[in-house]
Amino acid sequence: MFSKRLIPIFILYAILGIFGNQSIAQNTNDVLRLAMPGLGTGGRALGMGNSYIGVSDDASASYFNPAGLGLIKRMEFSGGLDYYRFHNNATLFGNSTEYANSSTQINQLAFVFPFPTLRGSLVFGISYNHQSNLVSALNFDGFNSGNNSQIQYLTARNNDLVYDLLLSFPVYDQNNNYLYDSTIIQGKLNQEGLRLNSGDIHTWALSGAIEIYKNLFIGGTLNIISGEFNSNYDYYEDDILRIYDNVQTDPTISTTKGFQSFYLNSLMNWDISGWDLKLGLLYQINKIARVGATIQFPKTFTVKEKYSVDGSSTFKSGVVYLPEPGDYESIVEYDILTPFVLSAGTSVNYMGFLLSGEFSLTDYSQSEFKNPRNIAQRDIADMNKDIKNTLGTALNYNVGLEYTIPNLGLRVRGGYFTQKSAYKNDPSDFNKNFLTGGAGFLVDETVSVDLTYLHGWWNDYTENYGFNLSRVKQKISVDKLMLSFSYRF
Repeated sequence: MFSKRLIPIFILYAILGIFGNQSIAQNTNDVLRLAMPGLGTGGRALGMGNSYIGVSDDASASYFNPAGLGLIKRMEFSGGLDYYRFHNNATLFGNSTEYANSSTQINQLAFVFPFPTLRGSLVFGISYNHQSNLVSALNFDGFNSGNNSQIQYLTARNNDLVYDLLLSFPVYDQNNNYLYDSTIIQGKLNQEGLRLNSGDIHTWALSGAIEIYKNLFIGGTLNIISGEFNSNYDYYEDDILRIYDNVQTDPTISTTKGFQSFYLNSLMNWDISGWDLKLGLLYQINKIARVGATIQFPKTFTVKEKYSVDGSSTFKSGVVYLPEPGDYESIVEYDILTPFVLSAGTSVNYMGFLLSGEFSLTDYSQSEFKNPRNIAQRDIADMNKDIKNTLGTALNYNVGLEYTIPNLGLRVRGGYFTQKSAYKNDPSDFNKNFLTGGAGFLVDETVSVDLTYLHGWWNDYTENYGFNLSRVKQKISVDKLMLSFSYRF
């Protein structure tokens, strides 16, 4: 399970020495950032736990099941706004630290227009959908009493950055042949980190549906994807016990006496583009029940990545060592291909109650990196092998309930859904769980306003380096508040 929570990405760059050459530091987390499902679009759907494949009778059908657009008989305009908050309670060596990050964005803008037909239906839609939120946060601070550190871990791999910061030095044999790098640092350091991630993935969608037989609808959505992801990571190792006050980290340089602090900063930016296709089927049974199914074809993402690492070392004398500007920068480009997603759902409408349920099946081991630019093909092949070895199949499910209060036009909703961990043999507390609830007014089957709340929770961890040497355990929760409306005319 180690490869699941790999060391923060800037450490990977440093370890692999990519600066100035063509190695890769991408990992399975990068694939899952794009392959894992988002939290959906549309207030009514979210209020029912995104259990909407067997409902899909409004503009949100373009996202959940495009065949459902065929049920719409009048033109519809809809939109929505949501607030998202990510909260992380992180623990390192028994010390807990809380941190949060948030964002507000337009969730949906959609226009649906049915075409007149002699029988059946023909409906098209154009929409903007907010697909995924990439906001997250992490803050940790703890004293590592062990005989290990990031400095030692990087030195053991002959890393250039710690050498440039005079935290390691070369060792030679008696014939003056280079052997390896070494360091006098032997652990007992305070370790602190702060990470802020931001960004999102959104789509412009063209959808269509047709009734091919009485009460049987098929439809499709073509999505043009764009987005961005930004990460800012700070990492510190400090000698708070003053263990190294009287030794030099480089035996030949006197100003390296009295090591105090090691600092790393990484900045990463993704420019994301791509496309995907979803096909759907929906059958209505006597206006009481519906059965639907969808096929999400693999999404193709192109990622243009800019990456830079900076750092410093500080000593008792007040001297601070820095790397040369621009020495540790990288610009690469690659594609990420996500797997097929097969989904099916149903809904039953009886005496004002609308009950829905669905499941989806995703084999994340089918994800892959493709078409590398400025990255060695061999490294891409190794990364794809790691995906095959560590990722598995996830079966997710959603359930939802809506009740319409007679004569008031008020609809109340609740739902629950899961997003199972993509990693093989993960315990259940690493699965993402979500509870949703909300209410909405529907006036004369024309105007609707919906307010929805979501709460989610799961566990995770991050390795600062090595395996279980400096592990940050995380208890994560998310909250989302969505306001949406629609008008049919």
